[in-house]
Amino acid sequence: MQVTDFQQAFILHFGEMGSRWGINRTVGQIYALLFVSEAPLNAERITEALGMSRSNVSMGLKELQSWRLVQRTHLPGDRREYFSAPEDVWEILRILVEERRKREIDPTLSMLREAQLDKPEVAADRYAQARMQDMLNLIELVTGWFDELQQLDQDTMLKLMKLGGGVKKLVAAKQRISGKARRQSSTH
Repeated sequence: MQVTDFQQAFILHFGEMGSRWGINRTVGQIYALLFVSEAPLNAERITEALGMSRSNVSMGLKELQSWRLVQRTHLPGDRREYFSAPEDVWEILRILVEERRKREIDPTLSMLREAQLDKPEVAADRYAQARMQDMLNLIELVTGWFDELQQLDQDTMLKLMKLGGGVKKLVAAKQRISGKARRQSSTH
């Protein structure tokens, strides 16, 4: 498979960014190739396109499968497995967030919840427990908010995101209206 210079720039960049996102360069490059490929690719074509060893490609594909970021398919008359990235970028985002939550946030929530069950005997531990409670409250608030966002359809989510700074204006307007309503009810 021939990779164009345009595709190569994206693939190389994605590989470099992968290390900042907690995946290795090889996995990032494999994913980028699958993302920009019009058709599913088998491991041999990925190996050829990226100039990687077959074992690195196999390990990278297994990691991407564990993250649910690639789909495995078979083509009629071909015994090889073919791989592709989901077409819908919103679905990719949802999968990434779900997987990161499962791997990083949920274990932290479990630890913080367990820490709240303890009855610290010394002031330093009581202080530490209170700080952990603050962290727990924040993470639960954020994950609860995200759970609600995930229930929204894509069009509603897009409208919400396009509001951007407009959300701040809406909240300020609501506060002004609430304050005005409270002042009026107190004068009557």
